[in-house]
Amino acid sequence: MNPNPRRPLRNALLLVLLSVGATACGDRSADGADTASATDSFATVPDASPAAPADPAAPAEPKGFDIDAVAVSQAPLGDFPYFSLPNGYGNPNSPIPVRDFDRVAVWTGDRLEWVEGRVFESLVHAADGKGWSRAEVMRNLDHQVAQAGGVKVTESRPPQEVIDAWDAEQAYSEGRGDIYNEKVATWLVRRPDRNIWLHFVGNTASGSWMVVESAPFEATASLLPASEIKQKLDADGKVALQVNFATNEAEILPESKPQLDQVVQLLKDDPELKLSVNGHTDNTGDAARNRELSEARAASVVAALTAQGIDASRLRAQGLGQDQPVADNGTEDGKAKNRRVELVKLG
Repeated sequence: MNPNPRRPLRNALLLVLLSVGATACGDRSADGADTASATDSFATVPDASPAAPADPAAPAEPKGFDIDAVAVSQAPLGDFPYFSLPNGYGNPNSPIPVRDFDRVAVWTGDRLEWVEGRVFESLVHAADGKGWSRAEVMRNLDHQVAQAGGVKVTESRPPQEVIDAWDAEQAYSEGRGDIYNEKVATWLVRRPDRNIWLHFVGNTASGSWMVVESAPFEATASLLPASEIKQKLDADGKVALQVNFATNEAEILPESKPQLDQVVQLLKDDPELKLSVNGHTDNTGDAARNRELSEARAASVVAALTAQGIDASRLRAQGLGQDQPVADNGTEDGKAKNRRVELVKLG
């Protein structure tokens, strides 16, 4: 039996008073300043201070593939197109001529990068008796690009909106391949003065590849005024014009219109003048095809002149193909000179 029944109550009150006193006195530092209790948690306290505004002068974070981040390579390279297919692989059709200047797109994994410059492209098939292996072609291309100091940019499928944009500006070609259903592999070799892109698309039976080397445009067609055309015709009986056509086609490119306008002016100034429009090519590809192409191009020039009111009876179209070169077909400069339209004075 408890001899003092009020002692437990008194003890409880004493504990409460001691606790209050400890809270009031123990939460002060040695200099008397209030300090936080060890049980406080700042993580649960919302920060009411406003966020610092973004610095408008700060550079934006880079997005997507950055060409400039690729190391510049000065590894030795051979002749364009620099890379080759492994043994037993090649183009089943006639070789496609290198285009000295064109504009094509490459896929970087996040966008289309449009490149202007020299272009090589072809299909890729396995030779008769050899099994097709996409992996074998890919490994060989990987190896060659690494030796050239380049990098693989991507191996992925472009989204539909990218494919639509690709189609809108660049028609299907043998080198572009089946971008609609297969992964597109892209490599880049960055040189001090240019970028070299390698594009490959393959499926379970065949593939396509393309090499694009960036280069600035250099005009090869110089404008001859009507007066100078007349002087050359009077002196030599013929004059060469550099008329630009679509690659492997007879379509006259828009930049050649000013030159044809000068021919129209010449014919209007001299109503008695009659001309043979002769088309010429370099020796790239099949001779029969070159003759056919030169004939079609000469006919296109005649059609362009008659469309501006020149009587068709004053003009004759003739295609001579590669048979009358004026320069060495062994050089690119010589080939450019051999691809020409000549006006020859008749009668």
